[in-house]
Amino acid sequence: MTVTKPKLLIVEDDQGLQAQLKWAYEDFEVVIAGDRASAIAALRADEPAVVTLDLGLPPDPDGTTEGFAVLNEIMALKPDTKVIVATGHGARESALNAIECGAYDFYQKPVDIEQLGLIVRRALNLHRIEAENRALAERAGDENTVLGGLITAAPEMVRVARTIERVANANVSVMLLGASGTGKELLAKGLHQVSDRKSGAFVAINCAAIPENLLESELFGHEKGAFTGAVKTTEGKIELANGGTLFLDEVGDIPLPLQVKLLRFLQERQIERVGGRKAIDVDTRIVCATHQDLEAMIADGRFREDLFYRLAEVVVKIPSLAERPGDAALLAKAFLKRFAREMNPQISGFSPDALAAIDAWGWPGNVRELENRVKRAVIMADGKLVTAGDLDLQQGGEDDPDVLNLKSARERADRKVIRHALARSEGNISSTARLLGISRPTLYDLLKQYGLQA
Repeated sequence: MTVTKPKLLIVEDDQGLQAQLKWAYEDFEVVIAGDRASAIAALRADEPAVVTLDLGLPPDPDGTTEGFAVLNEIMALKPDTKVIVATGHGARESALNAIECGAYDFYQKPVDIEQLGLIVRRALNLHRIEAENRALAERAGDENTVLGGLITAAPEMVRVARTIERVANANVSVMLLGASGTGKELLAKGLHQVSDRKSGAFVAINCAAIPENLLESELFGHEKGAFTGAVKTTEGKIELANGGTLFLDEVGDIPLPLQVKLLRFLQERQIERVGGRKAIDVDTRIVCATHQDLEAMIADGRFREDLFYRLAEVVVKIPSLAERPGDAALLAKAFLKRFAREMNPQISGFSPDALAAIDAWGWPGNVRELENRVKRAVIMADGKLVTAGDLDLQQGGEDDPDVLNLKSARERADRKVIRHALARSEGNISSTARLLGISRPTLYDLLKQYGLQA
């Protein structure tokens, strides 16, 4: 069996030293570069785990400008690369500046091959450990994914996902009830993707975002000449979703006259475009959502009761993020990974104070607020770790005055802390036990006692 050697990039313009270093690292696949351009080209092509970098490179062999330029480009392109910089005697300040810029370590010239070898192998070992941790985190993330792409470890949200999966292929309309930012559209997409309509279109429309005088045309389409500006026949959202799923977000904002027309479609499965005279058969499944109290609106005469029962054949209530213990940390890590890859690759994770703040925050804006805070923090963070300050979170922590039974309060607190620890450690039992300050057997007993799963 062929063993793949780890890659080592040596950035050095002294040809004699190049040969000496290459000879010293027979256990590595060594790549040599003598200037900035060839170093960056080798970084892109070979993706070495470790780089040794002489700060004095042409065209500034007596200075450090080129060397620091190479270091900065490596950190921007491949921030997980372990860079070891070379410094001359009396150049400790340059070495410390390099560490601040992201270098792993430094060594002094003239080179002690044995000492440098120890530093290189230590760097390689750390690179391997970090890569394994990232792979474990990604696998843990997959285990915490339900309904195609919903990230959760909270039993409350898993139950929601399982309910949606069960009704996905039933010929019923589904109503999703939950506060703004809880992920209603994501759940609607998930329902569509696990249904037998997944090959059809998924069409979404926010009924609150469209003026009343345009909403009918948006939903049902219009014929050419039906009104001023109708220069061509246009299909509406219901028709575009034929064979698929139409998601009506904020369905409570549909005006009463249009509610009558929507009810007729649900009863007859036919539509008429605005300005049209022809009934069009349409096979579209309706999934709707709202954060409003529709029953109160029915009592006030603002929403038709018969339409409500047509839309709410199955009602799914979505818990807020605060009601999903541990999910804030899981989601935050997923958002950070995505945004860091897109906008700030040097970011590698959250600081301990950031994770504590995420756990403690009430998240009144739910998942949307969490996503926005993480996105802003990734853009603004100065270091490799996002801090509580970057997230702009002030920790609260008021006691719940409604829980007066001591045993119940203790059990609820235990469940919450254990879930948070499981989320923080990506479900790893040993890490969770260390976070909680208990033994593994004790943790297993608690998981069994409270019906929790790692």
